[in-house]
Amino acid sequence: MNMIRIDPQNESSANIYKLLVGAIVPRPIAFVSTSTKGGIRNLAPFSFFTVVSADPPVICFSSMVRSDGSQKDTLRNIQATGEFVVNIVSEDIIEKMNICSGDYTRDIDEFTVSGLTPIASEIVAPVRVKECRIQMECTLVQILPGNGKPNGGSLVIGEVVRFHVDDTCIDNFHIDPDVLHPIGRMGGPSYTRTNDRFDMARPKVPRP
Repeated sequence: MNMIRIDPQNESSANIYKLLVGAIVPRPIAFVSTSTKGGIRNLAPFSFFTVVSADPPVICFSSMVRSDGSQKDTLRNIQATGEFVVNIVSEDIIEKMNICSGDYTRDIDEFTVSGLTPIASEIVAPVRVKECRIQMECTLVQILPGNGKPNGGSLVIGEVVRFHVDDTCIDNFHIDPDVLHPIGRMGGPSYTRTNDRFDMARPKVPRP
């Protein structure tokens, strides 16, 4: 195996971005719904997304700075309101999710553009996506800002205060991936399905 050594200090942020999104795959997608204080809805997908803890239930995603140096509406809305909803993307709505990834002006409602259905949340103000089989209402815990440069990012950490799960894809708190049909993000414009899976048991290591 012939390894190529790459020093990020000597490469452009665009090249490092391509390297990261091609190497860290597949990535789950947080379909984040927010709203302005005035009630303008926003819906956008983020693939820099994962779990932080289960007690309390905390999740996080990263919102990257646009090429012109501006912050995305999702981050600005969360900064202003402290609330958001993370909806899990299934394969049947992938095209509508992709529509929401467009760089629209702040006054555009992505629910209207995509044809997805907004439904009221129980605790937070931002609406949920009816077509998503899992929806998580979140309150802001912390925002860890990046450097503010293009391709920089801010880590948004939120506590899940209410889960909504389609009863056809859950059994005793286990999610059935064959019903959820989640999709993942690869590098560039590529996505992946989760149909091909295998199981492995963790090794049982004796502890003193």
